[in-house]
Amino acid sequence: MSQDFYQHIFAKQQNLEAVPSNREITAWALKVIHLLYPEQTGQLYASVDELKDEFLRLENELCEIMRATKACSNCDTSKLAKKFFEGLPELFRILNTDIQAIFNGDPAARSEFEVIRTYPGFYAISLYRVAHSLYIDDIPLLPRILTEYAHSKTGIDIHPAAKIDEYFYIDHGTGIVIGESCTIGKHVKLYQGVTLGALSVDKSMANTKRHPTVEDNVVIYSGATILGGETIIGHNSVVGGNVWLTKSLPPNSRVYHTPNHRILKRLSMKLFGEKK
Repeated sequence: MSQDFYQHIFAKQQNLEAVPSNREITAWALKVIHLLYPEQTGQLYASVDELKDEFLRLENELCEIMRATKACSNCDTSKLAKKFFEGLPELFRILNTDIQAIFNGDPAARSEFEVIRTYPGFYAISLYRVAHSLYIDDIPLLPRILTEYAHSKTGIDIHPAAKIDEYFYIDHGTGIVIGESCTIGKHVKLYQGVTLGALSVDKSMANTKRHPTVEDNVVIYSGATILGGETIIGHNSVVGGNVWLTKSLPPNSRVYHTPNHRILKRLSMKLFGEKK
């Protein structure tokens, strides 16, 4: 490589101010979640005052992260950090509804502790809810870092701007995509491989509603793709696996993909140990 290349990279480093790494930012969010759900780590505190001090420490840490990343040029980072932590009781309440939805909806779930400790769906949802709380206060960068980290860990890609109501249930989850302007109602259940995406990725549509609306009590099975900002899945509907939708469904709809299957060759039962 040429000396000019080294000089170019070095110049970039000199112009880049020190900011917390994505790992440090994500570690902060995970510590908040672990305080809300000690089931995830088993870490306990000796007193309420000690717990309160830890919340205050994380509030100050958020303030410093926002200052270091220049999250906003003319805002009061202390005020924003305080607002986020004052909203934690409501965030905790909503997360508890998500836990309840997963526990009630999955026959394999033996306890809420198991959901909190092991389910990738809850892991992704919890980081999304923290990220969304930051996003609605116009804090840039940090929300996307958090949801992309959850994406890398679980395969579940939720944009922090998406609006998702309570009792949200992700089953399995790998490959789910929920776009930026998506709106999801209460008691919605998504299986793996579901895409709630845009019909077009043209840059001119950046500030428009490009992603679907899913109303209350909807189930969307694995591999379904639903596209478009004007597409509405009406309440109490079921979308079957591998369905492709670009138009709205009225409430109480049932839509399924119906492939044609043809048996090419029937295998001899001898292969399975059948005796003559």
